[in-house]
Amino acid sequence: MELIETIDELRKRLSGERNVSCVPTMGNIHDGHLSLVKIALENAPLTVTTIFVNRLQFGQGEDFERYPRTFEEDCAKLEAIGNSIVFHPDETQMYPEAQEFYIDPPKVARKLEGRFRPGHFRAVCTVVSKLFNMVQPQSAVFGKKDYQQLAIIRDMVDQFALPIRIVPAETVRADDGLALSSRNRYLSPEERQEAPRLREAIVQIRDAIVEGDRKFVAMEYAAGALLSRHGWNVDYVVVRTRRGLRRPAPGDSDLVILGAATLGVTRLIDNLEVDAP
Repeated sequence: MELIETIDELRKRLSGERNVSCVPTMGNIHDGHLSLVKIALENAPLTVTTIFVNRLQFGQGEDFERYPRTFEEDCAKLEAIGNSIVFHPDETQMYPEAQEFYIDPPKVARKLEGRFRPGHFRAVCTVVSKLFNMVQPQSAVFGKKDYQQLAIIRDMVDQFALPIRIVPAETVRADDGLALSSRNRYLSPEERQEAPRLREAIVQIRDAIVEGDRKFVAMEYAAGALLSRHGWNVDYVVVRTRRGLRRPAPGDSDLVILGAATLGVTRLIDNLEVDAP
């Protein structure tokens, strides 16, 4: 596996390559990330996994400084599954001067996660577009765990006519259903036992929808109340359409349930797609 740290070196290495897949990450690689890389390897003979903790997408009071950085372990895990290249730029490569040009995402970026993390998707779109310009991949893999991010990146690629196929990947979970996340390590042992309840609340909504219930607001309220009773600080548990992430209208069947809540000091997100009858 090759380690590349500069844009010039990356462009020289990839010059002439015709089928490259990209997996953007912030490091602290776990099985969820590895599943993305494996999918990328199925789509292209050469896979570039990027590792860069993007300061711009962390809001005031968020965990940029304590975000886990485990670069040597990350490389060992990636090499073991056959990843081709790790691109690991520092901030002087990514932002050689103060970033003044940004991609301004649509209104959906100010809802859900965007409501609680102002400017987050503006920074995500900007750094992803820069990484795409550096790697120039033919495909890129993003996990469904960050469902709103996947939707926004996919629309960005479509609207800018970028020649990149966005490949969605299913969420990887622990045996008890908890979605894998770098932030799970912040959970205390007691919180780790409680953490799967977020998915359980989402599954309850999924099961009700499958049975034909469309009282979405009542479901959302009940799920939030359940989590609150067990010590969670709930940001949202909502039912939305998969395309556009809007409130479902009568007849909408391709839905997704999204939830975000904080347990102790750890904010967790999860989601589940559902086909309404």
